[in-house]
Amino acid sequence: MRATVKSASKSKAAPIRSASASRRRSEAPEGLWERISSKAYELWEQRGRLEGNALRDWLDAEEIVMEEIHEARE
Repeated sequence: MRATVKSASKSKAAPIRSASASRRRSEAPEGLWERISSKAYELWEQRGRLEGNALRDWLDAEEIVMEEIHEARE
C-alpha cells in the first residue's frame, strides 16, 4: 500500500483590518499610560531602584492604577 500526501488546502484568510481601526480599539483612556508609568517609577524607587524588575514594577503599577480608577467610579 502506498501512502499519499495530501496538500494543505487553502483556507480563507481573515480580512485585513486597517491600522487605524485596530489602533482605535487598543487605545487606553486619556492619561492612563502616563499614570501607570509614573506609578511604576515610584515603585522602582521604593524598591531601591533594583534593575531587572521593570515588568514586575509595571504590572504592579497597572494593578494599582486600575484599582484607583475602579474605586473612583464607585
